[in-house]
Amino acid sequence: MVDDNSELGEDEVPRRQWRARWFRLDRLGLIAAIAIVMIGAPVILGLAHVRDLAGRLPEPPAPGDVATSTVVLDRDGRLLRPFTIADGRWRLPVTKADVDQRFLEFLIAYEDRRFQEHDGVDYRAIVRAAGQFVLAGGHIVSGGSTLTMQVARLLEGAPTRDADAKLGQILMAQKLEARFTKDEILTLYLMLAPYGGNVEGVRAASLAYFGKEPTRLTVAEAALLVALPQSPEARRPDRDPDAARAARNRVIDRLVWAGVLGAEEAEAAKTERVPVARRDFPMLAAHLTERAQAVRPQESAIRLTLDRDLQISLEALARDRAAAFGTRLSMAIVVADHMSGAILASVGSPGLLEDERAGHVDMTLAVRSPGSTLKPLIYGLAFEEGLAHPSSLIEDRPTAFGSYAPQNFDGHFRGTVTMREALIESLNIPAIITLDAVGAARLVARLKRAGIAPTLPALSSPGLAVGLGGVGITLRDLVQLYVALARGGTPMALRDGVLPSPPVDGGPPVLEGDAAWQVADILAAVPPPNNGSPGLVAYKTGTSYGYRDAWAIGFDGRHVVGVWIGRPDGTPVPGLSGISGAAPLLFEAFTRIGPRRAPLKPQPSGVLVATTSELPPPLRRFRHPDEKVVTRDTGPEIAFPLEGVTVDLGIRAGDPSPLVIKVRNGAPPFTFFANGQPVGRSPFSRAESWQPDGAGFVTLSVVDGTGRSDRVTVFVE
Repeated sequence: MVDDNSELGEDEVPRRQWRARWFRLDRLGLIAAIAIVMIGAPVILGLAHVRDLAGRLPEPPAPGDVATSTVVLDRDGRLLRPFTIADGRWRLPVTKADVDQRFLEFLIAYEDRRFQEHDGVDYRAIVRAAGQFVLAGGHIVSGGSTLTMQVARLLEGAPTRDADAKLGQILMAQKLEARFTKDEILTLYLMLAPYGGNVEGVRAASLAYFGKEPTRLTVAEAALLVALPQSPEARRPDRDPDAARAARNRVIDRLVWAGVLGAEEAEAAKTERVPVARRDFPMLAAHLTERAQAVRPQESAIRLTLDRDLQISLEALARDRAAAFGTRLSMAIVVADHMSGAILASVGSPGLLEDERAGHVDMTLAVRSPGSTLKPLIYGLAFEEGLAHPSSLIEDRPTAFGSYAPQNFDGHFRGTVTMREALIESLNIPAIITLDAVGAARLVARLKRAGIAPTLPALSSPGLAVGLGGVGITLRDLVQLYVALARGGTPMALRDGVLPSPPVDGGPPVLEGDAAWQVADILAAVPPPNNGSPGLVAYKTGTSYGYRDAWAIGFDGRHVVGVWIGRPDGTPVPGLSGISGAAPLLFEAFTRIGPRRAPLKPQPSGVLVATTSELPPPLRRFRHPDEKVVTRDTGPEIAFPLEGVTVDLGIRAGDPSPLVIKVRNGAPPFTFFANGQPVGRSPFSRAESWQPDGAGFVTLSVVDGTGRSDRVTVFVE
């Protein structure tokens, strides 16, 4: 580089240096003059004008009166989700106690060392800043505005570039000092300081740039948060990380100069990376927190019963497992403490913004078919009424109740089994025989005792199909039912801090204590999936008709966990079942509850525990009170097509489909005939397909494994 003075004469060089020095002194004079104007503004502008300006200033708001984001908190006051204020800005409530003490030390050392001493305006700092500006060659070394003056400017929301505006800021600062304590003024700064874009306040900035609360900050993080409000848009880390880094490092250097920070710690802090992108604000329990904000919009802080750590863990579990089931499948998880009724976790979907899964739909509140999950209550009612004991024998054979002929999930029959075995294996026919004995209306009445409002088909009374899922119920309702079972039959309403709880506490029991324990003892013996240990959790699975819903719900000595898997639109998911899909998720959820888990309740005194042969004779075999109601061991019946119907197979259109023949009742294997000719024999299946040669009448027949038969005549076209 060429020296600009190399061609000047010996006399010219000193003259240039003198002129440069004079220019700096002239600038100092200008800055000093500005300082004098500010200090002597009341005299220059006139006392009357000052009084008029002071009278027109609004009363500054207290920290509690400043609009802040509604925050939804967990049971311990930890942040689950904030919401923006009305104009879309993130401004979270914050106090000195919420912020790292070192950040506060850095802020005061850098911005306003005499903060605790002045009355809002530090005139010495103004003069000092002017002098430093000149001596540094036109670079700002320190500002003249106090933190109180900055708060005044932030409350005004407009720049203070003329003497009148600057005087207004000074007067407002003094007004703040007269009305509030230093801690309250500092709190206003912590809430209002700009950090770029729509982020205001140190708490929102810490979450946006570091993804954490500002309670514990590194030196580099604290220095960056001190630097950004001076020029928030130019120094935004997500837009210009180099500018942010340079500003942070200047703050660090200044802190070393002020003796607040050691040189070695400062150099280490300068090596820390600056964030290059804004992070998403927390949005835990998205569905529940959204309802909380809608139900209580005037509250700045809403506390729920959730446990933040458990919520985070189970949301991650749902996201991971849903990915393996495909893009259209959703799932939901609810965890409740059955000692208090508090909901500890509520996962409404794997992701709120996943449109293909309809993630915006809260599946914890969706009305669905519960499958077999109501069977424990059916058997419990039989135990309570003295109709049966877990060791009582019951028949699992083809059985019809008028036109209703239930089938087991796998299409097989077990013959004579104990009630315990029937519930463990979730057999349908013994459950419906038992339900017919205790009454479907009584089952629904006990659901209502638990605080549940089951959805029944319009204008219909409860029927036997209720026992196999022919009723609408939500996951939360199902968890509330199992809370009662876990509590020995005593109902308790679930509480989340938002939705009103039904008045069931202290009401009549859902089941008597002995019957509830007997049911729990059976459910604890259900073999767990590969990721579970036997005997620790009493649980039941369920699969609704057409593989639309898969359920698993269980409890230990303190918690009830409910899991639902399916598609929100109700379309079938072939192969989906409670035992293979939902049960592993249930046991993983219990694992994530961790050391807070408790063992199942011990056997109450006075409960009869006996083998079948040890039971009193009336209890050894379950007998329906009215054996004439139950028609047993019926032969096969062609369920489709029905006698005399016309079946459109598309034969006349030239694109024929096969005719599907379905059979119910009877004993496999089944042999199917069309017009006397065999068309198929299946060892287990209850359906067969046959392609007609053309349109016309056809006689269809079926013969079961015992030689019993049925036939129908239909017209195909």
